[in-house]
Amino acid sequence: MNPDQQTPTPTNPPLVPESTAPSAQTSDLQRQAAANVVRSQIDSLYDNNGQPVGQQIATQIEDINPYERTHSDNVQPDLEQWKQYHSAWQTYYQKYYEGYYTHHLKSALGSASASSQTGGYFKDQPADASANLPLSQDEALFDLRQKLRQKVVDSASRVRKSRHFVPIISGVLVILIFAFLQYNQLIIGTVMAYVSPGSIDPQNIVVDPKADVNVSPDPRLIIPKINVDVPVLYDIGNDYNSQMAAMQKGVAQFAIPGASSHPGQVGNTVIAGHSSNDLIDQGDYKFIFAQLEKMSVGDTIYANYQSKRYTYTVTNIQIVKPTDVSALVYPTTKPLLTLVTCTPLGTSTNRLLVTAEQVNPDPNASTAAPVSSGSAQTSLPGQSSPTLFERLFGGGN
Repeated sequence: MNPDQQTPTPTNPPLVPESTAPSAQTSDLQRQAAANVVRSQIDSLYDNNGQPVGQQIATQIEDINPYERTHSDNVQPDLEQWKQYHSAWQTYYQKYYEGYYTHHLKSALGSASASSQTGGYFKDQPADASANLPLSQDEALFDLRQKLRQKVVDSASRVRKSRHFVPIISGVLVILIFAFLQYNQLIIGTVMAYVSPGSIDPQNIVVDPKADVNVSPDPRLIIPKINVDVPVLYDIGNDYNSQMAAMQKGVAQFAIPGASSHPGQVGNTVIAGHSSNDLIDQGDYKFIFAQLEKMSVGDTIYANYQSKRYTYTVTNIQIVKPTDVSALVYPTTKPLLTLVTCTPLGTSTNRLLVTAEQVNPDPNASTAAPVSSGSAQTSLPGQSSPTLFERLFGGGN
């Protein structure tokens, strides 16, 4: 229904006295104005088609799909923004807990000014009631260790950032390398004294030392106690160059007048080997006698010579000067074996002599040693190679 139709229109207006006509006319105008206001408000609630506006809006809302995407895609942050995001949170939590624990630690240790010195998020908190308590010995030591540790960390950080640190480290490394090259015989010789310098061939394991057995024709020296199984070179020169060349391949006979016998012959059979040598020198037997100083009287030594095994028992151990050649040359009626090497390890200061007597085969059946000729020697074998200083500035052999 149209609101205009709801307003009654009087067909026969009441008669009023003439004296009251202006008042009645004014009242009609006011009613008409009020009716117009009501009409305009009612018209605003309807559209042009006579349908209520509220119903029209509800219909439009129903037509909207709630699952339809009506927004644009969010821009995803890149890797650098994620890094900054996480770094900011890590810094925040680091400062937060640093301030938290520092505050409570200092409060527990009795620092009256802990709250004002801590900083961070807890600098305004009041100090604990225990702030004025005296520190115990453990607490004082803990506090001192913390301060020292922090000073060390700060000092190390400053050193690492210092430009003077790199040349100092370089200089120290050069000195260490030079010292190692100079004294590598001593260093490595000492290490080798605690490891096995050789390896025993299973076929050379002796079950019965007094049994006569045939062995390989290759001359070898076997010392079970120090795990030595090494080739022996006989009948070579007794000069320095010949000895050094032979000891690159094993151990070498040092034959001099009065001490030039071979296994199975009456006299002294002298065999020399390295206890240590320079790393740059050639040969696989530079440390073959590194453990020879562990030998003691009564130990057994075996020498394979001309397909026969000879057994010796150690009878004497002594240290002599390099010039004491007489320690090898002396009259004897027994077949002897003397091992020679340098001592102490890494040096050629002295000579270690390990002398042993033949016990098998029967020493009484030994043949006489041939008479040797040649010039008398002034020093014993075993001189080590020149050190780095000697190679650079002269000296040594």
